[in-house]
Amino acid sequence: MTQLFEPLQAGQLSLSNRVVMAPLTRNRAPGAMPNALMATYYSQRANPKDGAGLIITEATAISHQGQGYSDVPGIWSDAQVAAWKPITESVHAAGGKIVVQLWHVGRVSHVDLQPGGQAPVAPSALTAKTKTVLIKDGVPQFQDTSAPRALELEELPGIVADYRRAARNAIAAGFDGVEVHGANGYLLDQFMRSGSNHRTDAYGGSIANRARLLVEVMQAVCDEIGAGKVGLRLSPVTPANDAFDPQPQALFTHVVQQLAPLKLAYLHFIEGSTGGPRDFTQGDAPFDYAALRAAYRAAGGQAAWMVNNAYDRSLADVALSEGADLVAFGRPFIANPDLTRRLREGTPLNAPDRATFYGGGAKGYIDYPILLN
Repeated sequence: MTQLFEPLQAGQLSLSNRVVMAPLTRNRAPGAMPNALMATYYSQRANPKDGAGLIITEATAISHQGQGYSDVPGIWSDAQVAAWKPITESVHAAGGKIVVQLWHVGRVSHVDLQPGGQAPVAPSALTAKTKTVLIKDGVPQFQDTSAPRALELEELPGIVADYRRAARNAIAAGFDGVEVHGANGYLLDQFMRSGSNHRTDAYGGSIANRARLLVEVMQAVCDEIGAGKVGLRLSPVTPANDAFDPQPQALFTHVVQQLAPLKLAYLHFIEGSTGGPRDFTQGDAPFDYAALRAAYRAAGGQAAWMVNNAYDRSLADVALSEGADLVAFGRPFIANPDLTRRLREGTPLNAPDRATFYGGGAKGYIDYPILLN
């Protein structure tokens, strides 16, 4: 039986184990600039013996327009590329592998975070029933999202180009690859779902039309850096950030079938509600993840299959026995830089300090204890 601690080749990513550090927004990059504190944070979790076989960074904006939360990093400028380099170097020095998650939030934003105070952009001018985080005087505040405007048809090639540029910048910054964020009710997910996409042009209406932007982005990113360095995160049934579609099985079956010809490194699935119940579903029937994987494999897809949401050691072992290849852990990595060792040895986990999740400095970020030899 496949073990959580066995190595895996995922596309061009040679991983020392199957434990993945999931993306975790921590709001510690003022001015959208990566920094030395982040280098410490990621390198602490990069030791292949004790930490993640693969680290996926916190969601990282592909453009100023793509930002939706205060103090999250970006990767659209030369200065940001230079600032990421010490982080990727520190992870590699520790023996780890790291990819950057490429993010455009779409309508999940606030005018205070947008260029010139403009409205956020979205498939349709529908305000998300959710909140974002603004940090003022060092204090995180949850605020309602601002009303968005609908993207014009002629703007969409520019969105695709922004993803392509961000992928190119990621390789220049020393990342081993990228993960495109297509989940959790952000821009690409907004286009896919009928609850947020009311367009009547080639990017709205049918499932194929609503999935079109995601497919174009994935093709562009793969063309730019090679598909073997590219992953994609999806969340078929999560209600996060007001995400909804009445036919998720049909929608995401189409998506994975369209992606099968691309030789991606991995596909990353959030099962159920992000950070919530694993058995959450939308539509008339429970979502069948095994059927989704079977449809992808039948279409010729070979990417490693990554699962996510409230996994522990025993549940991870079951997932691997049933066909998953990688297991992503989120919040446990916040308080346990040596999570892989703790899982392997059955050692109790440190409890995270929730008050330090979003914003702040070293406290609750790089000061959690690790096991001593």
